[in-house]
Amino acid sequence: MLHAHPVVKLLFTCVVIILIAKMDQNEKIPDPKEIEKEISEFLAKKFKDNVKIVSPVVLSQELALDSAEKKPEKKKKINFDLLPEDLIAYLDQFIVKQDQPKAILATKICTHFNRIRRAQSSKDEVGEMVGSIKNNVLMLGPTGVGKTYTIKLIASKIGVPFVKGDATKFSETGYVGGDVEDLVRDLVREADDDIELAQYGIIYIDEIDKIAGSRNLIGADVSRTGVQRGLLKPMEETEVDLKVPHDPISMIQEIERFRKTGKRSKQTINTKNILFIMSGAFSDLPEIIRKRVSAQAIGFSAPVKNQLSDIDILQQVRSEDLIKYGFESEFVGRLPVRAVFENLTQSDLFEILRNPNNPIILGKKLDFAAYGIDIAFDQQCLHLLASNAYEEGTGARGLVSAVERALLPFEKKLPSTPVRKFAVTADVIEQPKSTLEQMIAAPQSDQLHRSFERIRQQECDYIKTYLSANSAKLAEKYSLTMTPSRIEIVAVYCSRHIMEVGEAIRQIKSYYDDVKKIELYFFKNHDINVVLEEDAIDFIIGRVVCSEIHLDDFYKQLNEDFEHGLKLVREKTGVSRFFITREALLHPETYIHHLLAEQQKTR
Repeated sequence: MLHAHPVVKLLFTCVVIILIAKMDQNEKIPDPKEIEKEISEFLAKKFKDNVKIVSPVVLSQELALDSAEKKPEKKKKINFDLLPEDLIAYLDQFIVKQDQPKAILATKICTHFNRIRRAQSSKDEVGEMVGSIKNNVLMLGPTGVGKTYTIKLIASKIGVPFVKGDATKFSETGYVGGDVEDLVRDLVREADDDIELAQYGIIYIDEIDKIAGSRNLIGADVSRTGVQRGLLKPMEETEVDLKVPHDPISMIQEIERFRKTGKRSKQTINTKNILFIMSGAFSDLPEIIRKRVSAQAIGFSAPVKNQLSDIDILQQVRSEDLIKYGFESEFVGRLPVRAVFENLTQSDLFEILRNPNNPIILGKKLDFAAYGIDIAFDQQCLHLLASNAYEEGTGARGLVSAVERALLPFEKKLPSTPVRKFAVTADVIEQPKSTLEQMIAAPQSDQLHRSFERIRQQECDYIKTYLSANSAKLAEKYSLTMTPSRIEIVAVYCSRHIMEVGEAIRQIKSYYDDVKKIELYFFKNHDINVVLEEDAIDFIIGRVVCSEIHLDDFYKQLNEDFEHGLKLVREKTGVSRFFITREALLHPETYIHHLLAEQQKTR
């Protein structure tokens, strides 16, 4: 108030005087409108029309809060209709190998959300069952085999909030409650504070094997078993308070609300329908299973069992093995679904790199595109990168470091040169220094250009192979018939742009829809119904993709080529519907003459 405008000081003084006068006269405290009226009269006498009070229309906070509380809560229904095979088909586009875990995860996750949808839309005969078990999942397998990537893909596909946590963070604290509940609160934030939507989210906790109790410790391992116990209630069903006890902002907000309303509020989220998925490498678990299997074996079967790989042994995991590994029996019981991921071979790593949807190569293309450099990868170089990654023994994670290690010198140097086409060949991997020197010495050479175009065509050919192998699934998913010519168009578009195959198909579908609109425009403007045949549509889209024409230009050309001719045919024959083929677009006069000639024959 020390630096306020004199008028403001005067207003403040007026308000204080009015309130003191009312209190002295034992009158009730006036409401804001009465104070406003008295101040307005005072200001009119002192300043005439030079100063006025403009009061906004404000809904009292108490009234706003009360009305908000009285609003009936609308129960949101989950919109989920995916079938297990649909989700498996989606995962197949991105995940190499792992057929069994993909099938298990897709089936149980689809069942979980379809059960929720059914419970919301119909009265079940069973109703709310006491002791119902959620399909929480435990994923086992070595690092870098796609566990996290698979769950992220599923969460993205089904459109539910998804958060990822690390079990090692819980074990560091030795106290679980806050950390686990923070994951649930993060789910609400991922859902843009939509609590109803967050209640159908997925919480993924990685490195869960790190919170297993130590098998070499005498007595209870309190820090790790405490973490497991802290997870028990959220994994089944509990109410989590969205206000954090140790958060000062939450405390201030609660105090302010209590001061205004005199009521305590409590916002919670129920974890009944939140799916918990956990994963870990479980490196020591195969040995525990082997001992159990060997003890149960009879005769000559025991030595044979010992020859099985760790992954084959993990497939035989039981609850008793996990308990012996160091998990509480109650914790194991809340993870009824188990999926074992296989090791990836060198060939699998190559297939990951070659997959047109893989984020590693697409990401590296984006890195170079940031400097205006187009980059294409030769098949032989992908084999070498896969081999280098396999030697690291970290699964698909090794691919990232192998690609970065090979291309970092080029990413550092090429942006400062005129090179704008970068063909990644075997020489780039095996002889980086000399290859880089040659590129810098002759950045515009015909050899570099031919090499780049050859490799880009190679990429395009593989995308065509990929599209042909998955044409039925893709056609159903994107509602676009995948004809051979259309597959060619999508492959060209995808190879010239940095995007996943699905995004390329969506773009071609949008072009298809725009071309179909041209039929409507032509009918509206000329009262003539033209139907563009599929080969004609593909021809038009192909020219658009290659930047030969724009759709607006095509419409103008269609008018010039067909308006008068088709009107003439309509006058002669009375026909007002015409089917336009690719050949007709290329030779419109011949097409019109043919129609007229056909009319002459029928006379």
